[in-house]
Amino acid sequence: MLDIGCGSGGIALHLVERHGAAHATGFDIERPVIEAARKRAAVRGLSDRASFVQAPPGALPFTDGAFDVVFSKDALLHVPDKDALFAEIFRVLKPGGVFAASDWLIGHDGEPSSEMKAYVAAEGLSFAMASPARYAQAMRSAGFADVTVKDRNSWYRKVARGELERLKGPLYETAAAAVGAAYIDKNIKTWEAMKKVLDSGEHRPTHLRGWKPAVVG
Repeated sequence: MLDIGCGSGGIALHLVERHGAAHATGFDIERPVIEAARKRAAVRGLSDRASFVQAPPGALPFTDGAFDVVFSKDALLHVPDKDALFAEIFRVLKPGGVFAASDWLIGHDGEPSSEMKAYVAAEGLSFAMASPARYAQAMRSAGFADVTVKDRNSWYRKVARGELERLKGPLYETAAAAVGAAYIDKNIKTWEAMKKVLDSGEHRPTHLRGWKPAVVG
């Protein structure tokens, strides 16, 4: 399986350790997190079943039909060209393979609201968010079948509210001691900005799934 935007490798290693993945390949554009992932794999004795690849944005550095599963968590929103993205994911999947992801989507493809802009600014990241309809269109255009798009706004709205309450309350001192009060204060402001766009419905955390047909053509 391939994990796109793997970060420091936590999910890829979890899928090997707990779910029996024969081999996991993590891919990320950031070299420091790939180096950290390789060290984690070595410490756990999993270097033979988990490898990590760093490359610049663009075409995926893998051969056609290399993977049974392609997975991603909260990383695809950073890629502006959704059509090219899903064409690449489709390319590296074996016929009969599955793509599954969780990603941050927006409820529309128009101009983001001032609240959404404030949230993105608070995150300090480059977001290229798109709507569920846009994702589904790009997946089907790439050739995916049985495309499903599951809205998780209601669930995550509750989760985020609970996380914010704990961070502002019982976890604050412990977290601030570990990483500094300024960092925690910044995260509280970000969570408060995110809560507004979750409550308005503009921010749509979403689960995605699609299959590459066993016979392509």
